[in-house]
Amino acid sequence: MNTSSLVKTPAWQQLESHNDALKGTHLRALFDGDANRFQHFSLEAAGLFLDYSKNRIDRNSLRLLCELARERGVEMRRDAMFAGEKINSTEQRAVLHTALRAPRGARLILDAEEVGAQVHAVLDRIGQFVERVRSGEWQGYSGKTVTDVVNIGIGGSDLGPNMACQALRTFADPRMSVHFVSNVDGHDLDAVLSRLRPETTLFIIASKTFTTQETMMNAQSARAWFLAQGGNEAGLAKHFVAVSTNASAVSAFGIDTANMFPFWDWVGGRYSVWSAIGLPVALAVGFDAFQQFLAGAHAMDAHFLGAPLERNMPVILALIGLWNRDFLGCSSVSIAPYHQDLKHFPAYLQQLEMESNGKRVTRDGAPLGVATCPVIWGDVGTNGQHAYFQLLHQGTDLIPVDFIAALQPRHGLEGHHKALLANCFAQSQAFMRGKTEAEVRSELQAQGLSTERIDALVPHRVFPGNRPGNTILMQTLTPATLGALIALYEHKVFVQGVIWDVNSFDQWGVELGKVLAKNIHALLDGGADAAAGSSNALDSSTAGLIARARSAAT
Repeated sequence: MNTSSLVKTPAWQQLESHNDALKGTHLRALFDGDANRFQHFSLEAAGLFLDYSKNRIDRNSLRLLCELARERGVEMRRDAMFAGEKINSTEQRAVLHTALRAPRGARLILDAEEVGAQVHAVLDRIGQFVERVRSGEWQGYSGKTVTDVVNIGIGGSDLGPNMACQALRTFADPRMSVHFVSNVDGHDLDAVLSRLRPETTLFIIASKTFTTQETMMNAQSARAWFLAQGGNEAGLAKHFVAVSTNASAVSAFGIDTANMFPFWDWVGGRYSVWSAIGLPVALAVGFDAFQQFLAGAHAMDAHFLGAPLERNMPVILALIGLWNRDFLGCSSVSIAPYHQDLKHFPAYLQQLEMESNGKRVTRDGAPLGVATCPVIWGDVGTNGQHAYFQLLHQGTDLIPVDFIAALQPRHGLEGHHKALLANCFAQSQAFMRGKTEAEVRSELQAQGLSTERIDALVPHRVFPGNRPGNTILMQTLTPATLGALIALYEHKVFVQGVIWDVNSFDQWGVELGKVLAKNIHALLDGGADAAAGSSNALDSSTAGLIARARSAAT
């Protein structure tokens, strides 16, 4: 399958013609022409509600998009993923993050091994460890209980658990604080260590290979800090645990391999929060809540597997996104969670979507002939309204918005939540409706302004509207609804990757910078300059930057 076949499919060609016919239709007109549009273009699943009525589509658009999904084999590829087929073709791996949240007893054989039994064996160990730490049975070298947990990882071993711990803040044990360190910039680790005591701190070193440069540099610095602040070699095993598969490296570091929690090569980093990488989440909120988190994701998995495409929430979200990207030309999507505890969710989706589908060739290596993943960005509402929403309303780019909100808060501050929801719904409406010249003139005339002044102001106060957006609601933000929300976007990414025919589960683009950084690190450390013409030869800009850095260090 390649992209030339994508643009030649009957559904794609019909969608192009349909888009031409729909271009002149404003969203206002679509709502005016269908009194039940909200009911026709919304659905519920796994504790979430999706309103996608404020997109430039009609029923024919949806029909053709679903036909496209069928023509591209979405259902077949979905079933292959859940069955454990090695759909990650460039690495010859299965993609089984869904197995990490399947209930006990679910059977799946991969390479003659029972995956479910392995998953739940690790979960059982996590549950026992979490109980020991949270109950106070686990004690540090001086006999004190753990008050602070520091997760040291990067990418998927940081973004997922960090986001989830913040999102589930109100479920966390107030006696324990969880911190995250990922940046190789020493300011990150220094800021965390400066407010901790070694005798009450537990470090989680999260690295599958236990060789990731940024993670291991931070881990070694944390180890040195622990020893310098009164800890000892014998106490390392009481203050450091690992999420890894490299037992020899873990042991050499000083960690007891009994406290090493493994995961598997079929778990991609950006899909790993459901695995032992989620250990800090389980420590923060408790193992029961962590299991609810897994159950919420599994509920979305079951919906994704069983619902027809036309009523399948991840499929609909994916198809709307593809329509906006490839037919409306939207090059970015803004994520707007109207919930402060979801403040890290846009950053989490950046990796999930852009590392998965930020690809330029098909699975068989052919150049892509269509645009793939848009740029993902955003911030919590109402902060974003006072920062960049101006561009979204009146800028030259068409940028869809995903609004995310909970109908009920987990705080008791009177009046705040209604104000928050009012802003969320109002912005969604404003992007859709806009404000016409006639409406602006009427408002200004009511203020008694002169005709000359009105003429001068009108162009600045007109909002074109017709800006697409989705709204995702949940009753309240809980471990289960958070799990469902993450799984919703995971499956959205999968569906889009199938239609574009890219491998959503590798990330070779991450590797080039890592390789070059090793050579440059050696040069910054005083190594000989790379010879001209060698594979490590430097361009004049990079050489000049290195020279300035070396000069500043002397």
